[in-house]
Amino acid sequence: MITNIRSSANKPVLSRTEIGRMFDRIASRYDLLNHLLSFGQDVMWRNSAVKHLSDKPDQIVLDAATGTGEMLLALLRKNSNIKAAVGIDMSENMLTVGLQKIKKRRLNNTVMLMPGDAGNIPFIGNSCDAVTMAFGIRNVSNVQAVLKDIYRVLKKKGKVIILEFSLPENKFIKRLYLFHFRRILPVMGTIISGYRYAYRYLNQTVESFPYGIAFCELLLDAGFQNVYNYPMTFGIVTIYCGEKP
Repeated sequence: MITNIRSSANKPVLSRTEIGRMFDRIASRYDLLNHLLSFGQDVMWRNSAVKHLSDKPDQIVLDAATGTGEMLLALLRKNSNIKAAVGIDMSENMLTVGLQKIKKRRLNNTVMLMPGDAGNIPFIGNSCDAVTMAFGIRNVSNVQAVLKDIYRVLKKKGKVIILEFSLPENKFIKRLYLFHFRRILPVMGTIISGYRYAYRYLNQTVESFPYGIAFCELLLDAGFQNVYNYPMTFGIVTIYCGEKP
């Protein structure tokens, strides 16, 4: 099912270093805020994205912009076909939180977290069976460069699975959603994290980022085939998938 519209809003531009520092500042409260601000739906969204992974055995999976590793943990909870999983992120503090969770679950032999840029993945070409990215693609300065690097590291028939915020089609739901994003989310985010800008930045990037058919076109331009999208929760988030031919 393919839907929709490219936003014309102006996307705020931050350097890779500034993005890393921003997430460093909110790392300790990041998971709590995600759960509260999504009313717990973020867990369901990741679990749904995992279902789009192929059933090929012994897969090597890379999670780009892994943050605190929540997507990797969802992959390992829901899929028994993963041999090894690696997460990369620009924020050292986010990775520190993620490492604590991995050690607590005794997944050190399966999961590795390391500093890394989604636009310059520290992997050789044709090395991954799947690449996932949850709520990170809209934060990069050059989306097409990231998609092309994901394409590079994937093996033939490898799959990209991207989970990202989008905008609802229904006008009433969209109005409520934008009110939440513009008015409620920044206030709650500031109170809990102590850092107002991060949650103003969130709503600005969501409103300006291409979604639906516009993002599918970016995947096609990067070389992916069998591209599709799957909107969830009235279209406030969307799963995008593509395959390297």
